[in-house]
Amino acid sequence: MAETVTFIDPAGDGPNIELPVAVVPKDLPDRENRLKHIPTEDPYYVDLGMLYKLAQLEQVRRDHFTESPLHLALRGHMGTGKDHDLEQFAARLKTPYYRIPLTGEVRDITLIGSVKLHGDGKGGTESRWEDGDITRALRGPALVNLSELNAAGAETLFALHGLLDRHRALELPTGEMVRLRDDVRIFGTLNPTDLRDYAGTQTLNKAFSDRWIIWEKIFPGTEELSLMLERRHPTLDPEVRDLLTKLATEINMSFTAGDSRTRVETPMSLRTVLDRYPAGLWMYAVSEDPMRSAWEEFVLPHIDPYDRDHYETVWSAVVRVGPKRRPFSD
Repeated sequence: MAETVTFIDPAGDGPNIELPVAVVPKDLPDRENRLKHIPTEDPYYVDLGMLYKLAQLEQVRRDHFTESPLHLALRGHMGTGKDHDLEQFAARLKTPYYRIPLTGEVRDITLIGSVKLHGDGKGGTESRWEDGDITRALRGPALVNLSELNAAGAETLFALHGLLDRHRALELPTGEMVRLRDDVRIFGTLNPTDLRDYAGTQTLNKAFSDRWIIWEKIFPGTEELSLMLERRHPTLDPEVRDLLTKLATEINMSFTAGDSRTRVETPMSLRTVLDRYPAGLWMYAVSEDPMRSAWEEFVLPHIDPYDRDHYETVWSAVVRVGPKRRPFSD
Protein backbone atom coordinates (compact mmCIF):
# COMPACT_ATOMS: atom_id res chain seq x y z
CA MET A 1 0.00 0.00 0.00
CA ALA A 2 1.35 3.43 -0.97
CA GLU A 3 2.69 5.57 1.85
CA THR A 4 0.70 8.75 2.39
CA VAL A 5 1.05 11.97 4.38
CA THR A 6 -1.80 13.94 5.95
CA PHE A 7 -2.12 17.72 5.77
CA ILE A 8 -4.30 19.39 8.41
CA ASP A 9 -5.88 22.81 8.01
CA PRO A 10 -4.37 24.98 10.82
CA ALA A 11 -7.57 27.04 10.82
CA GLY A 12 -9.61 23.92 11.47
CA ASP A 13 -12.04 24.69 8.63
CA GLY A 14 -11.12 22.29 5.83
CA PRO A 15 -11.01 18.49 5.78
CA ASN A 16 -7.75 16.62 6.16
CA ILE A 17 -5.95 15.96 2.87
CA GLU A 18 -4.02 12.75 2.26
CA LEU A 19 -1.41 12.69 -0.48
CA PRO A 20 0.95 9.87 -1.50
CA VAL A 21 4.63 10.50 -0.94
CA ALA A 22 7.03 10.43 -3.87
CA VAL A 23 8.51 7.21 -5.18
CA VAL A 24 12.04 7.45 -6.59
CA PRO A 25 12.35 4.58 -9.12
CA LYS A 26 15.25 2.22 -8.54
CA ASP A 27 16.26 2.29 -12.20
CA LEU A 28 16.99 6.02 -12.32
CA PRO A 29 20.67 6.57 -13.22
CA ASP A 30 21.00 9.34 -10.61
CA ARG A 31 18.81 7.72 -7.95
CA GLU A 32 21.32 8.01 -5.10
CA ASN A 33 22.00 11.67 -5.81
CA ARG A 34 18.28 12.37 -6.16
CA LEU A 35 17.58 10.77 -2.78
CA LYS A 36 20.10 13.20 -1.26
CA HIS A 37 17.96 16.07 -2.56
CA ILE A 38 15.02 15.07 -0.37
CA PRO A 39 14.97 17.73 2.38
CA THR A 40 14.46 16.94 6.03
CA GLU A 41 11.47 18.28 7.93
CA ASP A 42 12.28 21.35 10.01
CA PRO A 43 11.10 20.63 13.59
CA TYR A 44 10.72 24.38 14.18
CA TYR A 45 8.65 25.09 11.08
CA VAL A 46 5.18 26.45 11.80
CA ASP A 47 2.59 25.94 9.06
CA LEU A 48 0.50 29.10 8.96
CA GLY A 49 -1.71 27.59 6.28
CA MET A 50 0.59 27.56 3.25
CA LEU A 51 1.33 23.82 3.32
CA TYR A 52 -2.38 23.10 3.52
CA LYS A 53 -3.07 25.41 0.54
CA LEU A 54 -0.28 23.70 -1.42
CA ALA A 55 -1.82 20.32 -0.57
CA GLN A 56 -5.24 21.56 -1.73
CA LEU A 57 -3.79 22.61 -5.07
CA GLU A 58 -1.95 19.32 -5.42
CA GLN A 59 -5.16 17.39 -4.76
CA VAL A 60 -6.98 19.40 -7.43
CA ARG A 61 -4.13 18.77 -9.87
CA ARG A 62 -4.24 15.02 -9.31
CA ASP A 63 -8.03 14.74 -9.43
CA HIS A 64 -9.00 17.13 -12.22
CA PHE A 65 -6.07 18.72 -14.06
CA THR A 66 -3.56 15.99 -14.80
CA GLU A 67 -3.00 17.33 -18.32
CA SER A 68 -3.16 21.05 -17.48
CA PRO A 69 -0.18 23.23 -16.54
CA LEU A 70 -0.95 24.50 -13.04
CA HIS A 71 2.33 26.01 -11.88
CA LEU A 72 2.43 28.10 -8.71
CA ALA A 73 4.60 31.09 -7.79
CA LEU A 74 4.76 32.63 -4.32
CA ARG A 75 5.24 36.39 -4.33
CA GLY A 76 6.38 38.17 -1.21
CA HIS A 77 8.99 40.43 0.32
CA MET A 78 12.37 39.24 1.51
CA GLY A 79 12.26 37.17 4.67
CA THR A 80 8.62 36.06 4.49
CA GLY A 81 9.55 32.37 4.18
CA LYS A 82 8.59 31.63 0.57
CA ASP A 83 11.40 29.20 -0.21
CA HIS A 84 11.10 27.57 3.20
CA ASP A 85 7.42 26.80 2.58
CA LEU A 86 8.22 25.02 -0.68
CA GLU A 87 11.14 23.14 0.84
CA GLN A 88 8.97 21.91 3.71
CA PHE A 89 6.22 20.84 1.30
CA ALA A 90 8.81 18.73 -0.52
CA ALA A 91 10.02 17.35 2.80
CA ARG A 92 6.51 16.27 3.82
CA LEU A 93 6.02 14.51 0.47
CA LYS A 94 9.57 13.05 0.54
CA THR A 95 10.18 14.56 -2.88
CA PRO A 96 13.62 15.55 -4.23
CA TYR A 97 13.82 19.34 -4.01
CA TYR A 98 15.75 21.48 -6.49
CA ARG A 99 16.01 25.21 -5.78
CA ILE A 100 17.33 26.92 -8.90
CA PRO A 101 18.02 30.68 -8.52
CA LEU A 102 17.29 32.61 -11.70
CA THR A 103 19.77 35.43 -11.22
CA GLY A 104 20.61 37.85 -14.02
CA GLU A 105 23.87 35.95 -14.65
CA VAL A 106 22.10 32.63 -15.30
CA ARG A 107 21.79 31.78 -19.01
CA ASP A 108 19.61 29.27 -20.78
CA ILE A 109 22.57 26.94 -21.38
CA THR A 110 23.16 26.82 -17.61
CA LEU A 111 19.55 25.80 -17.01
CA ILE A 112 18.98 23.55 -20.02
CA GLY A 113 22.45 22.24 -20.81
CA SER A 114 25.11 22.32 -23.48
CA VAL A 115 27.56 20.21 -25.45
CA LYS A 116 30.99 20.04 -23.83
CA LEU A 117 34.30 18.52 -24.82
CA HIS A 118 35.69 15.61 -22.81
CA GLY A 119 38.86 13.58 -23.10
CA ASP A 120 38.34 10.27 -24.87
CA GLY A 121 41.19 8.52 -23.03
CA LYS A 122 43.22 8.26 -26.23
CA GLY A 123 44.71 11.72 -26.32
CA GLY A 124 41.76 13.23 -28.16
CA THR A 125 38.41 14.74 -27.25
CA GLU A 126 34.79 13.95 -27.85
CA SER A 127 31.60 15.96 -27.58
CA ARG A 128 29.04 15.04 -24.95
CA TRP A 129 25.75 16.59 -23.92
CA GLU A 130 25.58 17.69 -20.27
CA ASP A 131 22.21 18.44 -18.66
CA GLY A 132 21.68 21.83 -17.10
CA ASP A 133 20.08 22.40 -13.71
CA ILE A 134 16.44 22.24 -14.83
CA THR A 135 16.91 19.39 -17.29
CA ARG A 136 18.63 17.31 -14.62
CA ALA A 137 15.80 17.93 -12.17
CA LEU A 138 13.14 17.03 -14.74
CA ARG A 139 14.52 13.52 -15.34
CA GLY A 140 13.01 12.13 -12.14
CA PRO A 141 10.58 12.89 -9.33
CA ALA A 142 11.16 16.47 -8.25
CA LEU A 143 9.76 19.64 -6.77
CA VAL A 144 11.52 22.37 -8.72
CA ASN A 145 11.65 25.85 -7.20
CA LEU A 146 12.62 28.50 -9.76
CA SER A 147 13.65 31.08 -7.22
CA GLU A 148 13.68 34.82 -8.02
CA LEU A 149 11.58 34.52 -11.17
CA ASN A 150 11.60 38.24 -11.84
CA ALA A 151 15.39 38.44 -11.77
CA ALA A 152 15.83 36.18 -14.81
CA GLY A 153 16.90 37.49 -18.18
CA ALA A 154 14.60 37.45 -21.20
CA GLU A 155 16.39 34.57 -22.91
CA THR A 156 15.96 32.43 -19.80
CA LEU A 157 12.24 33.13 -19.61
CA PHE A 158 11.64 32.36 -23.27
CA ALA A 159 13.57 29.10 -22.94
CA LEU A 160 11.08 28.01 -20.27
CA HIS A 161 7.87 28.90 -22.13
CA GLY A 162 7.39 25.47 -23.69
CA LEU A 163 7.92 23.69 -20.39
CA LEU A 164 5.33 25.81 -18.60
CA ASP A 165 2.49 25.74 -21.13
CA ARG A 166 0.48 22.86 -22.60
CA HIS A 167 3.50 21.70 -24.57
CA ARG A 168 4.93 20.56 -21.20
CA ALA A 169 8.41 19.85 -22.52
CA LEU A 170 11.91 21.22 -22.98
CA GLU A 171 13.34 20.76 -26.44
CA LEU A 172 17.11 20.31 -26.19
CA PRO A 173 19.52 21.45 -28.92
CA THR A 174 20.21 17.76 -29.52
CA GLY A 175 16.58 17.29 -30.60
CA GLU A 176 15.61 15.37 -27.46
CA MET A 177 12.29 16.28 -25.89
CA VAL A 178 12.40 16.22 -22.09
CA ARG A 179 8.74 16.03 -21.15
CA LEU A 180 7.28 17.10 -17.83
CA ARG A 181 6.78 13.93 -15.81
CA ASP A 182 3.63 13.30 -13.79
CA ASP A 183 5.77 13.26 -10.63
CA VAL A 184 7.42 16.64 -11.23
CA ARG A 185 6.00 19.92 -9.93
CA ILE A 186 7.31 23.34 -10.87
CA PHE A 187 7.07 26.24 -8.45
CA GLY A 188 8.59 29.69 -8.33
CA THR A 189 9.20 32.59 -5.99
CA LEU A 190 9.51 36.30 -6.68
CA ASN A 191 9.67 39.63 -4.92
CA PRO A 192 6.99 42.26 -5.46
CA THR A 193 7.75 44.73 -8.22
CA ASP A 194 7.53 48.17 -6.64
CA LEU A 195 9.96 50.85 -5.56
CA ARG A 196 11.91 48.50 -3.29
CA ASP A 197 15.62 47.97 -3.66
CA TYR A 198 15.47 44.43 -5.06
CA ALA A 199 18.48 44.74 -7.33
CA GLY A 200 18.11 43.02 -10.69
CA THR A 201 14.37 42.42 -10.50
CA GLN A 202 11.90 43.49 -13.13
CA THR A 203 8.25 43.20 -14.03
CA LEU A 204 7.44 39.79 -15.52
CA ASN A 205 6.37 39.98 -19.13
CA LYS A 206 2.69 39.18 -19.61
CA ALA A 207 3.27 35.98 -21.58
CA PHE A 208 5.50 34.49 -18.90
CA SER A 209 3.38 35.73 -16.00
CA ASP A 210 0.28 34.12 -17.53
CA ARG A 211 1.88 30.70 -17.15
CA TRP A 212 1.70 30.92 -13.35
CA ILE A 213 -0.80 30.91 -10.54
CA ILE A 214 0.52 33.67 -8.24
CA TRP A 215 -0.19 33.66 -4.51
CA GLU A 216 0.87 36.45 -2.16
CA LYS A 217 3.00 35.61 0.91
CA ILE A 218 2.75 38.23 3.63
CA PHE A 219 4.67 38.78 6.85
CA PRO A 220 3.27 36.80 9.79
CA GLY A 221 1.44 38.72 12.50
CA THR A 222 2.19 39.03 16.21
CA GLU A 223 0.49 35.79 17.30
CA GLU A 224 2.08 33.82 14.48
CA LEU A 225 5.56 35.18 15.26
CA SER A 226 5.04 34.38 18.94
CA LEU A 227 4.19 30.77 18.05
CA MET A 228 7.32 30.49 15.89
CA LEU A 229 9.55 31.90 18.62
CA GLU A 230 8.00 29.66 21.26
CA ARG A 231 8.65 26.58 19.16
CA ARG A 232 12.21 27.52 18.17
CA HIS A 233 13.28 29.11 21.47
CA PRO A 234 11.12 27.55 24.21
CA THR A 235 13.26 28.99 27.05
CA LEU A 236 12.94 32.60 25.81
CA ASP A 237 11.45 34.87 28.46
CA PRO A 238 7.73 35.41 27.64
CA GLU A 239 7.98 39.19 28.10
CA VAL A 240 10.98 39.39 25.78
CA ARG A 241 9.14 37.23 23.24
CA ASP A 242 6.10 39.51 23.35
CA LEU A 243 8.18 42.66 22.95
CA LEU A 244 10.15 41.19 20.06
CA THR A 245 7.03 40.15 18.17
CA LYS A 246 5.48 43.58 18.67
CA LEU A 247 8.65 45.25 17.40
CA ALA A 248 8.67 43.12 14.26
CA THR A 249 4.96 43.62 13.60
CA GLU A 250 5.18 47.42 13.93
CA ILE A 251 8.28 47.65 11.73
CA ASN A 252 6.78 45.42 9.04
CA MET A 253 3.55 47.41 9.03
CA SER A 254 5.67 50.46 8.20
CA PHE A 255 7.57 48.46 5.58
CA THR A 256 4.38 47.48 3.75
CA ALA A 257 2.76 50.91 4.07
CA GLY A 258 1.45 52.30 0.79
CA ASP A 259 2.86 55.81 1.28
CA SER A 260 6.48 55.76 0.11
CA ARG A 261 7.16 58.97 2.05
CA THR A 262 6.58 57.35 5.43
CA ARG A 263 7.43 53.69 5.01
CA VAL A 264 10.76 52.14 5.96
CA GLU A 265 12.80 50.29 3.35
CA THR A 266 14.03 47.32 5.40
CA PRO A 267 11.74 44.82 7.19
CA MET A 268 12.41 42.73 10.25
CA SER A 269 12.53 39.47 8.35
CA LEU A 270 11.96 36.02 9.78
CA ARG A 271 15.73 35.56 9.69
CA THR A 272 16.12 38.56 11.98
CA VAL A 273 13.33 37.61 14.37
CA LEU A 274 14.01 33.87 14.65
CA ASP A 275 17.78 33.70 14.26
CA ARG A 276 19.79 36.92 14.46
CA TYR A 277 18.01 38.68 17.31
CA PRO A 278 17.89 35.58 19.58
CA ALA A 279 21.61 35.10 18.90
CA GLY A 280 22.16 38.65 20.10
CA LEU A 281 20.10 37.95 23.22
CA TRP A 282 22.32 34.98 24.04
CA MET A 283 25.46 37.00 23.33
CA TYR A 284 24.43 39.89 25.57
CA ALA A 285 22.52 37.85 28.15
CA VAL A 286 24.43 39.35 31.09
CA SER A 287 24.47 42.95 29.86
CA GLU A 288 22.45 45.67 31.56
CA ASP A 289 19.79 45.62 28.80
CA PRO A 290 20.11 42.49 26.62
CA MET A 291 17.27 43.52 24.29
CA ARG A 292 18.82 46.91 23.57
CA SER A 293 22.29 45.44 22.99
CA ALA A 294 20.89 42.85 20.57
CA TRP A 295 18.92 45.58 18.82
CA GLU A 296 22.02 47.74 18.30
CA GLU A 297 24.30 44.93 17.13
CA PHE A 298 22.00 42.54 15.23
CA VAL A 299 19.19 44.75 13.84
CA LEU A 300 20.28 48.33 13.25
CA PRO A 301 23.33 47.47 11.08
CA HIS A 302 20.87 46.15 8.45
CA ILE A 303 18.93 49.41 8.37
CA ASP A 304 19.46 52.28 5.95
CA PRO A 305 20.66 55.38 7.82
CA TYR A 306 17.56 57.39 6.86
CA ASP A 307 15.30 54.67 8.34
CA ARG A 308 16.99 54.48 11.73
CA ASP A 309 14.97 57.34 13.23
CA HIS A 310 11.76 55.45 12.50
CA TYR A 311 13.19 52.22 13.91
CA GLU A 312 14.18 54.04 17.07
CA THR A 313 10.72 55.60 17.31
CA VAL A 314 9.17 52.12 17.20
CA TRP A 315 11.69 50.91 19.77
CA SER A 316 10.80 53.73 22.15
CA ALA A 317 7.07 53.13 21.74
CA VAL A 318 7.22 49.33 22.14
CA VAL A 319 10.18 48.55 24.39
CA ARG A 320 11.99 51.65 25.63
CA VAL A 321 13.87 49.65 28.28
CA GLY A 322 14.06 45.88 28.11
CA PRO A 323 13.77 43.50 31.07
CA LYS A 324 16.87 43.50 33.28
CA ARG A 325 16.86 39.72 33.79
CA ARG A 326 18.50 37.14 31.54
CA PRO A 327 16.45 36.64 28.33
CA PHE A 328 16.67 32.84 28.44
CA SER A 329 15.91 30.54 31.34
CA ASP A 330 18.32 27.72 32.19
